[in-house]
Amino acid sequence: METLLHSIQKCSSGKFVSILFILTMGIYVGMLSYTMPAVSVFAPDFLLFDSLPSGYSFNYAYELLDSLGVDGRNVYLTTQLPLDFIYPGLFSITYSLMLIWLYSKTLSRSFKAYYFALVPFLAGVFDYIENIFIIRMINSFPDLQLSTVKLASIFTVLKSSFTMVFFVLLLVGFILLLKKKLFKTP
Repeated sequence: METLLHSIQKCSSGKFVSILFILTMGIYVGMLSYTMPAVSVFAPDFLLFDSLPSGYSFNYAYELLDSLGVDGRNVYLTTQLPLDFIYPGLFSITYSLMLIWLYSKTLSRSFKAYYFALVPFLAGVFDYIENIFIIRMINSFPDLQLSTVKLASIFTVLKSSFTMVFFVLLLVGFILLLKKKLFKTP
């Protein structure tokens, strides 16, 4: 276990994290600027499942999938979701390493920063599970199951919650780093 943690800490160099960050943000910008709008054009009055951090109801899911129509659902499956299967892995790795790097720069060596790395990792896992349920909803439409929608919504909320916790940890880490740099604390 100690060897694994040492390897993870070695990978969390500023240069490596920066490269991963650029790659991760490139995928994210691609989703925001191309794939999500490509799906949304079929149902302009609805937000996609991924964009609803507080979840969604069965009626909302049914109306969104119905509004997308066959072509919109196909674009969701073939354009948005393939990128959304790359992004959670990059998110998990990049931001786990970023938190380890950031907190290793600001807190004592004895502090177990790798526990914070679990937060973006879990956000990524929940994003993958959310995507699986979205595929299931699209493929089963119009025979949508209430349990499938509820589970998809739960995983959307979990993904969003852990993503928000990550950003809080990131902000706190940057504040600690700024404080350390400004006040030259050891």
